[in-house]
Amino acid sequence: MLTRRTEQVADHKGQICFPGGAVETADSSELEAALREAQEELGIDPAQLRVLCALEPVHTVATNYVIAPFVAYASSRPAFRPAEREVAELIEVPVAALLDPAALTVERWDTHGVQRDVYFYRFGEHIIWGATARIVKQFLDRCYSREWWERTLANAGH
Repeated sequence: MLTRRTEQVADHKGQICFPGGAVETADSSELEAALREAQEELGIDPAQLRVLCALEPVHTVATNYVIAPFVAYASSRPAFRPAEREVAELIEVPVAALLDPAALTVERWDTHGVQRDVYFYRFGEHIIWGATARIVKQFLDRCYSREWWERTLANAGH
């Protein structure tokens, strides 16, 4: 589940992203912050989720943030309740759509003298790019094999 941010948020206005935000003083960890943000932004009860793994941190080039992404599993589809101030649109993207080779385009960009690959996933009218696309690519490369899911879900008790 991805979201398109509203124009009222401080950063990344109108961009497609995963739920998330800054670690607050009340959060004991990045994971706790991620679960809190998923609840605040999408209304997902953390008790519904089984966290499967952490992905590698992802740096945002434009705003200099470091994102700590996590992969979680819900045994049933959560009843999403998007926060109106933060979420302009919910975008439910099937993994199969992201795995389609036609969905991915890679461009080589020069950013501050450093060459890097920039990923673009197209889904309908949406273009997923930047840090969000790097998280999606990492998820697909690292986690999306049948063997990985079978082993992880078996270890999680599902």
